[in-house]
Amino acid sequence: MSFDARKVSSLHRPARPARPARLALCALGGLLLAACSKEPGPTPAPTGAAGTTAPAAAGTGAGAANPGGLKVGDKAPDFDLMASDGQQHKLSDHIGKEAVVVAWFPKAFTGGCTAQCKSLHENGETLKKFQVAVYAASVDPPEKNYEFAKSLELDYPILSDPKLDVARAYGVLNASNMASRWTFYIGKDGKILFIDKQVETAKAGVDVAAKLKELGVPERS
Repeated sequence: MSFDARKVSSLHRPARPARPARLALCALGGLLLAACSKEPGPTPAPTGAAGTTAPAAAGTGAGAANPGGLKVGDKAPDFDLMASDGQQHKLSDHIGKEAVVVAWFPKAFTGGCTAQCKSLHENGETLKKFQVAVYAASVDPPEKNYEFAKSLELDYPILSDPKLDVARAYGVLNASNMASRWTFYIGKDGKILFIDKQVETAKAGVDVAAKLKELGVPERS
């Protein structure tokens, strides 16, 4: 009997799968290879009920403004702050007696803030005719606001809020940890009468006097 090596090797060779099965296996292998080589993408943002991106949680640390936002008719947050005149000033001391103006500015010794505070000073005689206590305010330390007020010979106090608590309560603290240039008009009942968010620095004093008259703040007898 002759030995045929081709016949023996054919006995031990595994049978090849049918063509449709081979195609299916190739396709599956391609999918697995693509899945393994693909880098994971960013985690999708959570969505709200309507399928929109969910808003970020309101900040609570430094630089986070009042999440609700003060509006006309709200009770003004109380303050107890050292001022450029070396005295401690409280909003509660004025309640039931007179209106209060708090003119926030970003930073002492800068151009716009200098113009704003000078304008309030230059119109001081007109402002004193009204039953109102006028304050400027910033988050600068008391020593800096003292020097700033002295350089301008101001006749009204600049409140200092270096801990940022009052600025945050009033919603004026911005991302740079400075106060936005907003002026608050507070009635003698302690409620907000108006918030000016478009202060024109060079005519701030004139505008405050006009707004006090418009709001019906009485003049001193």
